[in-house]
Amino acid sequence: QVQLVESGGGLVQPGGSLRLSCAASGFTFRSYTMRWYRQAPGKERELVAYMSPTGGNTYYTDSVKGRFTISRDNAKNTVSLQMNSLKPEDTAVYYCNVRKTTVDYWGQGTQVTVSS
Repeated sequence: QVQLVESGGGLVQPGGSLRLSCAASGFTFRSYTMRWYRQAPGKERELVAYMSPTGGNTYYTDSVKGRFTISRDNAKNTVSLQMNSLKPEDTAVYYCNVRKTTVDYWGQGTQVTVSS
């Protein structure tokens, strides 16, 4: 079965950095686009970034462009999100996602809190 396990969240001051990782199993990782979403309290879950199976195509939501970088290691079945210049508005639970046909699979999420 598909499993996605996020790690790397925590409390960081504004301007700081964090690196999130997602370990995937139960599917052919190298064949699927991988996504990072986030959900802040009281807000809808939003797509933050995605990377195509071979890494040739990436997408970032406007609010994180130039600050966040998505990467993947198809040999290790991992996808990462490097987050720099963090802002309080980046505070959210961050989720790893894969969509197989019409089914979305999610990890348990990792909390990122940006606060002084």
